[in-house]
Amino acid sequence: MDRLLKAARASGSLNLSNRSLREIPNEVYRNLEGLGEDDKWWEAVELQKLILAHNEIESIKEDIRNLPLLTVLNLSHNRLSELPSAIGELPQLKLLDVSFNLIHKIPDEIGSAASLVKFDFSNNQLKELPGSLGRCLELSELKGSNNVISSLPDDLANCSKLTKLDMEGNKLTALPENLISSWTMLTELNASKNLLIGIPFSIGGLSRLIRLDLHQNKISSIPSSIMGCHSLAEFYLGNNNLSTVPVEIGMLSHLGTLDLHSNQLKEYPVEACKLVLLVLDLSNNSLSGLPPELGKMTTLRKLLLTGNPLRTLRSSLVTGPTSALLRFLRSRLSEGEDSESTVTKKEDVIAKASRLSITSKELSLEGMGLTAVPSEVWESGEIVKVDLSRNSIEELPVELSSCVSLQTMILSRNKIKDWPGSILKSLSNLSCLKLDSNPLRQIPSDGFQAVPMLQILDLSGNAASLLDGPAFSSVPHLQELYLRRMQLSEVPSDLLRLLQLRILDLSQNSLQSIPVGFKDLTSLVELDLSNNNISALPPELGLLEPSLQALRLDGNPLRSIRRTILDKGTKAVLKYLKDKLPEQ
Repeated sequence: MDRLLKAARASGSLNLSNRSLREIPNEVYRNLEGLGEDDKWWEAVELQKLILAHNEIESIKEDIRNLPLLTVLNLSHNRLSELPSAIGELPQLKLLDVSFNLIHKIPDEIGSAASLVKFDFSNNQLKELPGSLGRCLELSELKGSNNVISSLPDDLANCSKLTKLDMEGNKLTALPENLISSWTMLTELNASKNLLIGIPFSIGGLSRLIRLDLHQNKISSIPSSIMGCHSLAEFYLGNNNLSTVPVEIGMLSHLGTLDLHSNQLKEYPVEACKLVLLVLDLSNNSLSGLPPELGKMTTLRKLLLTGNPLRTLRSSLVTGPTSALLRFLRSRLSEGEDSESTVTKKEDVIAKASRLSITSKELSLEGMGLTAVPSEVWESGEIVKVDLSRNSIEELPVELSSCVSLQTMILSRNKIKDWPGSILKSLSNLSCLKLDSNPLRQIPSDGFQAVPMLQILDLSGNAASLLDGPAFSSVPHLQELYLRRMQLSEVPSDLLRLLQLRILDLSQNSLQSIPVGFKDLTSLVELDLSNNNISALPPELGLLEPSLQALRLDGNPLRSIRRTILDKGTKAVLKYLKDKLPEQ
């Protein structure tokens, strides 16, 4: 202890956390009084930072006033039941952390700690906060989660510099209008797990608010003023009593996450389909349908809908990939609406996408109704990824050859008929090519020689493309190969030379057998053989264990493996096959 105290006199900082202390040593309160004859008193400094976290301290003496230069006091994770009134005699105190204690009252004197910036009193037994806290005009962060506080004092309106307020897990019944209207600097507000019945109309004045969490309350409506929260990026309102969503919510242009799960919503407003969301949680509501316009929300990566009585959507769409559901909803838009939005997209979105590509080196023009590759693609010679999927493009322009930096080209779901070999020859850096779901004609036998560095290739849904058997040996670095829905009756023989292959998808074909040579594909992690006509598997396939993590066999008339083994999954099947091998 003497060594620590001596070091503290030199640095002004003392850390006594995790020392099983039941009380604060008296020497701490008398910091500079303990100077010895050998100490250079003129170099000693008063204590400014005191950390006593994770101990068993039950009380703080009023002697804490003897440390007037303290700026940081951390007393979290102790057994304190109260704070001394002398806490108000620390005029320099900026950070006070008393979280995870047993405190049932904050002394009024706290208001005299006028420099306080951050105050954490979460996880205590507080029923109220003193109004004097409103005299701490520098207060920026207030954390009081997991107490039993039922209301906030009006005087907190004076704390106009507040940026973060966390009152999760209390008993608040309201967020007063006057307080919310005063906290115009707020960026984060968490009042989840309370007893709130509404959101104050003054919420619209919080133009800097980025995160608003009000989940698990009793809120029945969202005020139209929410449109004033221009900066809002995350809005959590799950587990409330909402029956409607105001149309004004569609004006929150920065919103990325909207959580409305477990409410009583009967519809999702068309106006809210303007949002550029990444996550939308509508699960466990009373939705019977969705507006087709929701299909235009192409930025959505996660759309949760389970637990709704949706009558207009197949259950496979509800539980399936978000992209498939969005495509279905778009298909239900009237031609007029769809073409109108497409015109808007072509004029605005292509321009926006090309601007973004200058810095990101990626250009996404997915589902734009394009019939030709726009010049924006080849005008940027440094572009590394281009996504032109779900359009009506029939051929690639020669100019695309100039995109020598291109690494990924996604051309899925277009109308390309001819293998673009001459253009691919110029794209020496191309590592990913997706041409699935095109009416692609036969690929020349030397077609793959144009892309020797390819690592990912998707030709799914192009039944005629492999008729002459292009040489897979020309792409020895291939790691992912997708050949779904190709009407294959047998596995292309030179495919077995792709020793770096990690993912191989041969699902939805007419394969009747699997060659023994698969045992040499020792890098395989995923092998999809589902929905074929395979009745038996070679025991040698068991040698791919343990590298093979996923073997999909459903939809095959397998008679040689019992259903009980198949139901146990990949490891059980591979072990079964391995056990059938003759002993060496």
